[in-house]
Amino acid sequence: MPRAFAEISFTPSLLALQAQNGSAQGYSKFLHPDAERGDRIGPAEAEFIARRDGFYQATVSDSGWPYVQFRGGPVGFLKVLDDQTIAYADFRGNRQYLSAGNLTDNDRVSMILMDYPNRRRLKVWGRAKLIAATENPELIAQLQDTSYRGRIERAIVIAIEALDWNCPQHIPQRMTLEELESQLEPIRADLSRLKSENKELKLALGQTD
Repeated sequence: MPRAFAEISFTPSLLALQAQNGSAQGYSKFLHPDAERGDRIGPAEAEFIARRDGFYQATVSDSGWPYVQFRGGPVGFLKVLDDQTIAYADFRGNRQYLSAGNLTDNDRVSMILMDYPNRRRLKVWGRAKLIAATENPELIAQLQDTSYRGRIERAIVIAIEALDWNCPQHIPQRMTLEELESQLEPIRADLSRLKSENKELKLALGQTD
């Protein structure tokens, strides 16, 4: 657990609960000045982010209610701009603007990036800035995926406040059809071979069906 995460998450009420339940001493080390900061994107984080085709994102409305949304897109649509900045293109959707509206009033955002096949997840805390497509065409071009023809309304640029690799213990292992393909191909090849061998054996035995 990095210090940046502890500084954001360990509020006075949370620290009081830790003290009440006997875990305060164990977690105090993460608030020590010598603890790893954990607010920069390193090579492992950059590679992980580049391989994602979606993430869960939480924002908070001006009435205090959280809103969690799944954002999906082509692999790599969430871009690393530098070691403390990520961004993605926000396309025209149902025009409810729930996340965009929340971020207008409160720029805090938290995200969970999942890798279900390998049972890994990366948690991200940051502050988001909404940049209209007409405001920065160069950034929009950088975020544009030529394989997706949707209209970009804005860029969501997130300044990283903290990163944390989360425990994989309770992550279920799931795969998309694309991720299963490499595992299914050898099975299909074996099945095709067995069918061919079975057909040859039937012919050798004089069986026609």
